[in-house]
Amino acid sequence: MIVSMLAACAMGPDFVRPQPPVADSYTRGPLASATLEADSQTQHFDSNTSLTAEWWLMFKSPQLDSVVRRAIRNNPTLQAAEASLRQSQDNLRAGYGVFYPHVNADLDAVRERTAQSQQGLKAPSTVFNLVTLSGTVGYTLDIFGGARRTVEGLRAQADYQGYLAKAAYLTLSANVVNTCIARSAYEAQVHATEQLIALEDQQLRLADVQFQAGTSSYSNVLSLRGSIAANQALLAPLRQRVSQCEDLLATLEGVVPSKAFLPDIELASIVLPVDLPLSLPSDLVRQRPDILSSESQMHAASANIGVATAAMFPSFNLTGTYGASSNSFSTLSAASGRFWSIGPSATIPLFQGGSLWFGRRAAIDAFQQSQAAYRETVLGAFAQVADSLKALEHDAEALRAQVDSRRAAGENLGLLQANYQAGLVVYSDVLAADIQLHSETIAYLQAVAQRQQDTVALLVALGGGWWNETSTQEEGGAP
Repeated sequence: MIVSMLAACAMGPDFVRPQPPVADSYTRGPLASATLEADSQTQHFDSNTSLTAEWWLMFKSPQLDSVVRRAIRNNPTLQAAEASLRQSQDNLRAGYGVFYPHVNADLDAVRERTAQSQQGLKAPSTVFNLVTLSGTVGYTLDIFGGARRTVEGLRAQADYQGYLAKAAYLTLSANVVNTCIARSAYEAQVHATEQLIALEDQQLRLADVQFQAGTSSYSNVLSLRGSIAANQALLAPLRQRVSQCEDLLATLEGVVPSKAFLPDIELASIVLPVDLPLSLPSDLVRQRPDILSSESQMHAASANIGVATAAMFPSFNLTGTYGASSNSFSTLSAASGRFWSIGPSATIPLFQGGSLWFGRRAAIDAFQQSQAAYRETVLGAFAQVADSLKALEHDAEALRAQVDSRRAAGENLGLLQANYQAGLVVYSDVLAADIQLHSETIAYLQAVAQRQQDTVALLVALGGGWWNETSTQEEGGAP
């Protein structure tokens, strides 16, 4: 009765999942249900909308989707994370073996020479053959739960690796989407800058003609040459960034740069998601892979306390052996050579120099460390969501101002073109207005890309929707 009661217990604390932080909002002040309208688009935050695992489909770009899926199939980091997950799962299956009897068979066939003098006898030494065949069955009586806590720790490690694999999947998809957006934005800026330089070249030729005719000063020519040189200097860094984005995409796809899959994705073809799901703060800690992996580490540390505590108590084993020995294989089955034994054994730690006691203290310290790391991860996650929400609000404000500035530059250009046709202004004024419009266009492209990337940041900060997995993981190899 006492043994059965002990068998039902396990040393150490039973792990209890931490409670979510008490918060009804991510931001300090009240969060608006939508951002300002900018570029004819308003982003809405809806806590009743579910975020899907294929969150990048919200940008409605088939080319973008194809790049992401290709990376999911071939990315080595994701493949390494999946292999680590399989390893931890196999370690867990191996750990379950402690709950089953261990059966071993032994066969020995030796030729020996004994020295009778070792036994205090004066008889001469003898040479003989000895054949032994035996089988042993052993079973660990996990009375104090050390084996169960060990398996519990292995299970927590498997959970930890599983969440790391999901985090790798989320990070990979986010990096691919952000890199594609950046590449498209840089290419659009290169195109706009080239158009701007072409207009400035045209204006430079006109200024040079005016200088030769004596109607304009040479300073106008020098000013335009300086502006052209400055804009040409911007082209090389922009093209370098395009190349860096393409090389990064190749790495994410798991191929060398010369074999990268790089479809032409125009920035205008990437649709900004306007209906954004927003998880409740109480749900965030059950959705972010980094929080869940930190929780699994805390669970493993809790189980290790039980393992260290059980090591301070006696360990019990039940062993049975049956076999036969003889001087030859032919007489091995003789009844006179059979032997057997059965019985329990116990190992009682009496004095270990404090190693077991302080080993348990170290396990408790490790658990407290994991608790602090978990809290830090949760606080960082809430800050990331808050930052992303505020960033989208400010992005809308900045883009609205940029759209207004670009519209004003366009209206000014249209007005000057009409006046030029009426003979009221010179053509250099029209070119200057066109240059201003192209400058505003470049700033506008930067604002559009920033708004899209901050939208990606919010979707990733909310966990990426892995809990709503569909066919993407099955086809692409994601966890």
